[in-house]
Amino acid sequence: MTIKPRLQLALDHTRLDAALQTVDRLHPYVDIIEAGTILCISAGIQAVSALRERCPQHTLVADLKVADAGATLAEQAFSQGANWMTVICAAPLATMASALEVAERYRGEIQIELFGRWTLEDAKAWRDLGIKQAIYHRGRDAQASGQTWGQQDLDTMKALSDLGVELSVTGGIVPADLPLFKDIAVTAFIAGRALAEAADPVVAARQFHTAIDDIWRS
Repeated sequence: MTIKPRLQLALDHTRLDAALQTVDRLHPYVDIIEAGTILCISAGIQAVSALRERCPQHTLVADLKVADAGATLAEQAFSQGANWMTVICAAPLATMASALEVAERYRGEIQIELFGRWTLEDAKAWRDLGIKQAIYHRGRDAQASGQTWGQQDLDTMKALSDLGVELSVTGGIVPADLPLFKDIAVTAFIAGRALAEAADPVVAARQFHTAIDDIWRS
């Protein structure tokens, strides 16, 4: 049976009050809520606890992109209510392993943020550690330079899926992009500005769900 992707709201605001206003409006229309890297740097780890208080039933991501001190930062994230935390793909395996140990103690998960250079051999090593999730990321600067989704991206995503990696996809995603990924096992589509900065954020969220429903019919 095909598993339908979920919709994740990325909150990359520079002010916590603005992020909370966005989540108050959109949380009924999304499945996963992310305390984005920018928000966590701007507002601190209390951004995670504030979102958990607002949305007790949602899956909550702390997008810390951890590169070192895996256990320490994981303790911070998961103790504040995160379900998932991101670790950058360039982090040492020891950092990933220590973060995963804390995550499992809280019954949470680690997501590997795929950014920059990495290989499928790296991905196999992450799976051998017990990490199941990764985020396929087209960064802000890449988008601004005109980088678009291509066949190489899709082939790489398929190879990761074949390794048993559960993929979330992010990077300027809009509903019109979703048919590109119809043959990929996607856990979640992550949207930030496409939701938060839409003329009508609720309508935008509904458009995402309509596209997901149309493409991934059970």
